[in-house]
Amino acid sequence: MTTIGEIREQFHKGNIRRVKVGAFDVDATLRGKYISLEKFWAAAESGLGFCDVIFGWDIGDVLYDNARFTGWHTGYPDGHCRIDLDSLRLIPWEPGTAFFLMDFVTGDGRPLEIAPRQVFRRVLGKAAEAGYTACFSAEYEFFFFEETPHSAREKHFRNLTPLSPGMFGYSVLRASEHAALVLHLLDDLAAFHVPLEGLHTETGPGVYEAAIAVEAGVEGADRAALFKTAVKEISARHGLMPTFMAKWNPELPGSSGHLHQSLWDTAGEHNLFAAEGGGMSNLMRHYIAGLVANMAELAAVFLPTVNSYKRTVPGAWAPVNATWGLDNRTTAVRAIPGSRKSTRVELRVTGADINPYLAMAASLAAGLDGIERELELPEPAVNAYAGNAPALPRTLEEATRQFRKSALARRWLGDEFVEHYAGTREWETRQFQKAVTDWELERYLESI
Repeated sequence: MTTIGEIREQFHKGNIRRVKVGAFDVDATLRGKYISLEKFWAAAESGLGFCDVIFGWDIGDVLYDNARFTGWHTGYPDGHCRIDLDSLRLIPWEPGTAFFLMDFVTGDGRPLEIAPRQVFRRVLGKAAEAGYTACFSAEYEFFFFEETPHSAREKHFRNLTPLSPGMFGYSVLRASEHAALVLHLLDDLAAFHVPLEGLHTETGPGVYEAAIAVEAGVEGADRAALFKTAVKEISARHGLMPTFMAKWNPELPGSSGHLHQSLWDTAGEHNLFAAEGGGMSNLMRHYIAGLVANMAELAAVFLPTVNSYKRTVPGAWAPVNATWGLDNRTTAVRAIPGSRKSTRVELRVTGADINPYLAMAASLAAGLDGIERELELPEPAVNAYAGNAPALPRTLEEATRQFRKSALARRWLGDEFVEHYAGTREWETRQFQKAVTDWELERYLESI
């Protein structure tokens, strides 16, 4: 546990003059503020107030009309937050600034059950009770544009200029051409304690893929969540704007957010997914079986936006059904039996638009359920697009209906969270249903 004394020492060495604190909302948007050093030292001891509206509005700051937790009926009061001292990071692109994550708590000091970081902690706690340490890492694809928030809006988000032209995956040339950006990302993310194992171009104009280094516990999700915010902040200093939208262009592949995961012993010394003689352990098989069996009813978490379902279409490098396979990139779950250290599971259904805390919590819950019930694996898929495996929901509306009814979600993620989250997804669906899209105007305005 990090102490106040250790933080004072780091602040002195780093010439820290201000502090930024923040918490992630249900859409994984970082909400926070700068505070003075005087304010921080007091808050580090006793906590601080932060408006609970961040759980009462959507990604566009429009107030929900169906939220029980907060609203006009409560007056949108301050919630109480504890600063997680162990989350300390110094922000390299903002010299003299320290950053901390906050955790919302109830009036009697209990974790706030609808807060994403607390939801993941809840499932991690259950894993620990069963004798497991859960390790996670995220692997994101994202597009860069030579745009700003202003220019993108002036163009109505159409005809955006990509960072580079053409379909050029794994291009050393393209990455070298933009070395100022690439090296800035690599160096500052590492200094921000979000180290990357790899960064390369993917197939598409201006698209990159980043693999974040694996970590145990909540830190794995912290890294995945902070990565997106950090990339946006660093990119802005290069006059660029990235997107982690799951599918921004129907003619291009979508942006994945694959989750690599494994279970270790409580000491973190032995990978329990690796069999003694090589290959997959029975524990890993049960874990994968749980992911496959529970995937459809957790799809609202794995595929959290209306746009998520534009990515999960046949032949677009994204799964459309609940399948698994050995080192198979067409399946929803890819089993990777490697060395004693590297043997792991890759959940491929998730896109770059996930809330990492919630997606990791749901993934871990599904896998632990498979272990608890000793579920057996179905036959592995060869070409998942050609199989007859159970289909995943095709819309956010359908996925939310299944999620609200899920006994698994209620047991592992909590009734209060399930009700709140399902309400936010129903709201999101209603906003889309009211919208008149460009496709509809082009299709119907003149001809119908």
